[in-house]
Amino acid sequence: LTTAALAAGHSPLVIAPAMNDRMLGHPATRANLETLAARGARIVPPGTGELAAKGEWGAGRLAEPVDVLAAVEEALGPSYAPRSLDGMRVLVTAGGTREPIDAVRYVGNRSSGRMGFSLAEEAAGRGADVTVVAANVDLPHAGGVDYVEVETAAELEIETRRAAHAADVVLMTAAVADFRPAAPDPAKIAKSGREELSISLEPTADVLAGLAAERRPDQTIVGFAAEHAGEGGAAGVIDRAREKLARKRVDAIVVNDVSRPGIGFDAADNEVTIVTAAGDRPVARASKAEVARAILDAVTELRAAAVASKVERGA
Repeated sequence: LTTAALAAGHSPLVIAPAMNDRMLGHPATRANLETLAARGARIVPPGTGELAAKGEWGAGRLAEPVDVLAAVEEALGPSYAPRSLDGMRVLVTAGGTREPIDAVRYVGNRSSGRMGFSLAEEAAGRGADVTVVAANVDLPHAGGVDYVEVETAAELEIETRRAAHAADVVLMTAAVADFRPAAPDPAKIAKSGREELSISLEPTADVLAGLAAERRPDQTIVGFAAEHAGEGGAAGVIDRAREKLARKRVDAIVVNDVSRPGIGFDAADNEVTIVTAAGDRPVARASKAEVARAILDAVTELRAAAVASKVERGA
């Protein structure tokens, strides 16, 4: 029945083979897979690991669901499933930079990169061509997304500026260090013989403001801010985000209150407010994948409003 349905159909064909490693390596199996690929089938390579037979390990393990899903979405393409970001180029920064003190120590932060990676996966799922500049992120890479690995704020600035020129949307989720050691030691600083250690810090470049200053008229730039409520409370968090929106000259600031437990840095959930010139949009606590969907919905609306405004001015 399956063979008859596939022979009669016109839909894209995605095959995820899974079998014993010896079966996979058999000349007949290899020839069949090559024949299917030559006829237009998309083959999702099997993984390597524990197999179904007890005690067996090797190539032939079913590909991870996320990889199969990515292959299916790529095979469907925009002609089968129109998506909100089809044909667009999205740049995401993720993670936290590390600024060296010496050969082994650094000044850093607790950003895991989960929010940025969730945004990248969601944007790719909506049809975008996605590039991630990842600063010290130890998370799996999604299929269909390009990753550029960096460590310091200076490296992130270089790679982000290089990729931003071609991007339609820039999502700056990375926690970039505000300061770095002014004179990092190329060797390891010894503890013996020291009563104290003083480190002079100097400011790093404001990557977000720099991108906004060089932006194209049709480019959408979103900044992210981790704020601590402190004495100003929740209202103070939003006020500081709105001040950054104006000062950085970006389209939106996504802000979260890191004084609240269970959200933000190195957590599975997040709770944010999307601050734009039109107002504030709270996004209730949810998984970072769900928050990413809300943020990209807002980005789509921002771009649609910009197009409508341009048409109106032209009229």
